[in-house]
Amino acid sequence: MTAIKTAMKSEGETAALSTIDRDPRAAESLMLFRVLGPMKVLGGDEPSSPLRRAILTALLLRGGQAITIAEFTELLWDEPPASAAANIRSHLTALRRDLDDIEPGLSRRVRTCRGSLSGYALDVAPEEFDVPMFMVSARHGRNLLLRGHADRAVAALEKTVALWRGPFGPSLPPTRWFGAHVAGLNSARFDAYQDLFTAAVLADRTETLSYRIESAIAEAPYRQRFWELLSAVHCINGDAVGALDVIGRCQRLFADDLGLDLPPNVAAMRTAALNWDRAEAQRLVGALAPAA
Repeated sequence: MTAIKTAMKSEGETAALSTIDRDPRAAESLMLFRVLGPMKVLGGDEPSSPLRRAILTALLLRGGQAITIAEFTELLWDEPPASAAANIRSHLTALRRDLDDIEPGLSRRVRTCRGSLSGYALDVAPEEFDVPMFMVSARHGRNLLLRGHADRAVAALEKTVALWRGPFGPSLPPTRWFGAHVAGLNSARFDAYQDLFTAAVLADRTETLSYRIESAIAEAPYRQRFWELLSAVHCINGDAVGALDVIGRCQRLFADDLGLDLPPNVAAMRTAALNWDRAEAQRLVGALAPAA
């Protein structure tokens, strides 16, 4: 049974990767459900109710596994109201109507499970949902980077990060379950950006890269790797003063906000900048690339 599940997972990932490797517009047209940004169903409308959007998101994130009414209650509310079970059943019925309004027959994707696995599940293939598409694509890009194919990694990871159209989950219920998914997916997004920026430096494709890294730092200021990469890009481009300014900003931020010293890997970039050593800066980026 384990071997069968592994084979099915491998086939699903292969299909998803094949899809994302095509024209991104064609890949987008194949996706039924998108949540990496504002929710989209079939590229357009979404369920009208915030609670229905949350229910649909939960069904998607569970990857075809059944969710019982009791589990839905825990996912949707940290302190559920007395009417929670009735509300969920009502919204599941309305969600099916919403899906049929978007495309007739789409509600058949929502299954009612009976017996020991009672509950509700959503039938969706990996290539029809942007989250597994993103995860498979990010892993593919990282594997290319680890194997030393920097140019190919850049091309793959550009497609990976393009799957994001905005932050995940700003309108979802602020429950522990959704909070964990929001944190995990947003962390995976920044991991993909780190891999992309690393590959771009190693491929010597640093044009406009400092702007992109600055934009990432604005969203995730305590990501040490972004500061390492930004200082390296300035150094590689012959801007030692810019590199030292970045390092100074990082030092002040970590000291003032976190009470921490300058991260050692950023300090190593300072030495490269002071010596005008572009080769050392690029070597440090390669040495600090993600491990297998």
